Amino acid sequence: MNALLKRKTKADMWFDVINYTVLTIGMLLILYPLYFVLIASFSDPNQIYSGEIWLFPKGLTLDGYERIFHDSTIWIGYGNSLLYAIVGTAISVTLTLMAAYPLARKDFVGRGLFMWFFMFTMFFSGGLIPTYLLIKDLNMINTIWALVLPGAAGVFNIIIVRTFFQSTIPDEMREAAFIDGCSNTKFFVSMVLPLSKPIIAVMVLYHVVGFWNGFFDAMIYLNEETKFPLQLVLRNILVQNQVNSSMMIDVESYAAKLRVTELIKYGVIIIASLPLLVLYPFLQRYFVKGVMIGSIKG
Repeated sequence: MNALLKRKTKADMWFDVINYTVLTIGMLLILYPLYFVLIASFSDPNQIYSGEIWLFPKGLTLDGYERIFHDSTIWIGYGNSLLYAIVGTAISVTLTLMAAYPLARKDFVGRGLFMWFFMFTMFFSGGLIPTYLLIKDLNMINTIWALVLPGAAGVFNIIIVRTFFQSTIPDEMREAAFIDGCSNTKFFVSMVLPLSKPIIAVMVLYHVVGFWNGFFDAMIYLNEETKFPLQLVLRNILVQNQVNSSMMIDVESYAAKLRVTELIKYGVIIIASLPLLVLYPFLQRYFVKGVMIGSIKG
C-alpha cells in the first residue's frame, strides 16, 4: 500500500521537475545580485568596470573596506540607524500590541467604531506637505521623533496582531484568570505577552527592517549630516556619488576616484546589510510561526 502511495505518475514527475526548475531560477535571481555585490567589494575596480567579474573576485583588495572603516560619516550614520531602529521599534511594537489587544476583546465596547477610524487612515491621508507642516509645527524637524513617531502605529500591523490575539488567546483563559482575581493589566503582561512571542518577533522584524532601510523621512525631516541614518549616507554615495572627501585624500585623478567610489559603494552595501542578516536567524523560528496567522488549522 505504501509503495503504491509513493509511486509517482509521469505527470507528477514533470510537475516536480518544473517546480524545482522554477524555484532554482528564482533562487539564483535573488542570490546572485547579493553575491555579486559581495565579490565586487573585494575586487579590483578596473575589473568591475571591464565586466570581467561575474563568478569569482579578481584582483583581491581591501582598499574599499579600509577607507570605509576610517570614515567617521559612515559610522555616525551606522550609530544613528541603530538608534532609530531600536527606539522606533520599541515604540511601534508597544503601541501596536496595546492597540490590538482591546480591539481583539469581544467585550470591548466601541471596538467597531475605533476600527473604522483606523481603517479610514489606510485609505486617506493628508499628504506629504500637510504632514511636513504638522511635523514642523510640533517642533520635531531635525529630531529623532520626526522619524519614529509619525508612523509608529501602523494599521495593517494592528490588524495582524489583533487577528493573532483573536485566534490564540481564548476567552475562557481570560475568564478563568478574572475569577482568580487577575486584572486586565496583569493578564495582558503575564499571560498574553508570553503567548505572543511569534507575533512579537514578526513585528520586531518588520519594524527593524523598515527603520533600518528607511531614508525618505530622514531626507525630508533631517538637516544635519550628523543625524543622517546609514541608508541616507548610502543613498548619497550610490545616487549622487557624494563620498566623504576624507576617503579620497590620497586619490589624485578623477578616474581613480570613480574606481575607488565603486569599491566604497559595494562595501557600504555589505556593511549596511549585516545587522539584518545577523538578526534574522534568531527570529526565524518565531517569524515562521507568526506569518502563518490565519492559515487553515487541522
